[in-house]
Amino acid sequence: MAGTNPLQFIQQVRAEVSKVVWPTRREVLLTTIMVFIMAALTAVFFALVDLLIRSGLEGLLGLFS
Repeated sequence: MAGTNPLQFIQQVRAEVSKVVWPTRREVLLTTIMVFIMAALTAVFFALVDLLIRSGLEGLLGLFS
C-alpha cells in the first residue's frame, strides 16, 4: 500500500465528502416512517405465524395425550 501524504489524504477525503448527496429532512422523515411501518408489519406477521404454529402444536399434542 503506497504511503499518502497526510495533507493529500485530507484533500482526498474532503473531495469525496463533497460528492455525497445528503438527504433532505422530508426524505429522512419519510424513510423513518417507512421503517417503522415495515417493522410493525413484520412484527404482526411473525406474531401470526407464532400463533399458528402454537395452535397447531397444541392440537397435535392434544391428540396424543
